Amino acid sequence: MRQTNSPDTAKSQPPPTGAPAPHIGRGESPGARGRVVGQEPVGVIHELGEAVRGYEVGERVIVAAVTPCGACYFCQRGDLSQCAGFEDQWGIIGGWRLGNSIDGVQADFFRGPYAHANLAKVPDALSDEQVLFLTDIATTGISAIETADLRIGDTVVIFAQGPIGLCATAGASIRGAGLVVAVDANHKRLDMARTLGADVVIDYTQEDPVAKVKALTEGRGADVAVEALGIQETFENSLKSVRPGGVVSSLGVYGDRITIPLEPFIFGIGDIDIRTTLCPGGKERMRSLMALVISGRLRLDQLITHRFDLDEIEEAYPLFSNQEDGVIKVAVSP
Repeated sequence: MRQTNSPDTAKSQPPPTGAPAPHIGRGESPGARGRVVGQEPVGVIHELGEAVRGYEVGERVIVAAVTPCGACYFCQRGDLSQCAGFEDQWGIIGGWRLGNSIDGVQADFFRGPYAHANLAKVPDALSDEQVLFLTDIATTGISAIETADLRIGDTVVIFAQGPIGLCATAGASIRGAGLVVAVDANHKRLDMARTLGADVVIDYTQEDPVAKVKALTEGRGADVAVEALGIQETFENSLKSVRPGGVVSSLGVYGDRITIPLEPFIFGIGDIDIRTTLCPGGKERMRSLMALVISGRLRLDQLITHRFDLDEIEEAYPLFSNQEDGVIKVAVSP
């Protein structure tokens, strides 16, 4: 498949069009040395395997970072992100194959695994950039809101407004939250959070986000707190910010040990529910997200602040990793 994607990590092999995901580069996720990374592609079908039906060469498609087979134990139970595949042994990365257990998308061509289950056709009315982030950050960020079972009118606080946190902010607004609170220190990202639906933004270097959330909720705390960074501080603040009986929805990929402090956890008797999620994949998930884009409810192309050709990818990585020049997301074209 020929494609467009965004850069994926700090240091890697040359990639295709898409966006960066820092976990492999920081050593937080497994990946064989020399593996082509990348997992956010928009592409055009160049060749089809003989068993693939319902697609034609030349069609434009997206493929999610998580590529379920549709037939294993986990897929048949509806846990698509934990797919074990036909040959694979289940492991900690579940169905996240691109850039992990097989070569990813930062290349001129890549192979889409289990194509029958994972190629989502892109309507002609939508551009590559409008659908690019549905493959990873959008499905991941929005899933934090779905996993938390956010109800209409609920208060939600999202800690960290990186690309995935911004998608969680958009998801909370779409889902019908009554109050969406976004926390970060990067003012460009806080401005984007407002654009995507945040009602209140908090610069945690200027005020205590936990105290602010309590003040906004008559001292109770938020119904849902989303942790979107993967460090102890934001995980702990999520626990401190959520009300008794509330939900902490954890998106962060934790590269180090985290602990649950007793008092914020109300010593285990506060009915606080901690839930985790790995980004949902599969073609139907992609189709449903494209419906939100077509309706105008989800506009993530505005997250793209920088664009590079594939042979310029080495310039894109440090820019993205170090948050230079107001970067939010980078798109790379082969």
